[in-house]
Amino acid sequence: MAESPAHKFGQIIGGLLESVIQPPLAQFCERQSLYLDHQSKKRPVRRGRKVSWEDPYGNMHDLDFVIEREGSDHKLGQPVAFIEVAWRRYTKHSRNKVQEIQGAILPLAERYKWNNPFLGVVLAGVFTSGSLEQLRSLGFQVLYFPYETFIAAFAAEGIDIQFDESTADEEFRSVTNVITSASDRVAQRIKEHLVLSNAVLITDFFAALDARLGRLIRRVLIIPLYGRINEFISIASAVEFLDTHPIYEGSGEFRKYEILVEFSNGDKVDAFFSSKQKVREFLNFIETQ
Repeated sequence: MAESPAHKFGQIIGGLLESVIQPPLAQFCERQSLYLDHQSKKRPVRRGRKVSWEDPYGNMHDLDFVIEREGSDHKLGQPVAFIEVAWRRYTKHSRNKVQEIQGAILPLAERYKWNNPFLGVVLAGVFTSGSLEQLRSLGFQVLYFPYETFIAAFAAEGIDIQFDESTADEEFRSVTNVITSASDRVAQRIKEHLVLSNAVLITDFFAALDARLGRLIRRVLIIPLYGRINEFISIASAVEFLDTHPIYEGSGEFRKYEILVEFSNGDKVDAFFSSKQKVREFLNFIETQ
């Protein structure tokens, strides 16, 4: 089936958005000694162009940008940031795209929860306030380029991209040809216009990224847990047990260690292990993050 001109136009705008956010991401990673992976990078350690990661259920998810610690062209590192980029022109499509992003990133965040990864989305076009708040409520940092800033950036170069659902395919095809045939200098000016008109939003996004990935360990709590399992069939019986239960160190059989690591930016990671060796492995892992 032939690709519709409107879809092709959307792909071009989405690619432009990626090219706007990629340079500052690369600069950030260079400063922090992190590795930035993206689809336009040739990386021998993975197959093909796709940046794919597997969730706890064996499903693969293709992402736009992944930041890793200890990663290189020839070695997969530990993922510490998952960032998706998306353009949508109509509000009726925004909720579906938000759910698609959630479905890809949240299972990965679950698998790599010890890394406490940064979850980011870079959106442009028309997204409802409800869809944006939905992402924020789930822990995503949202960088949203309003539709009007794209119109203004292209208009400054004499290109009109104000379309709606009644726009004919020929108009989409015509403006797509204008954009793809534009000089590198014109394309660069469009991107610079977008960066300047959204400078505060971009700064906030990278401040949040730095706060997450630039964190320091503040303290580590290790809590040995002891005790027999006591089962009751009523609240009254449970309360009666609490009233008479003696509390002292090492009471009953050893159960497990609870580990809580607190970071300078307010992040917390906790885990439970039944052996000292597993605790050591966990702490050694946290130290490298």
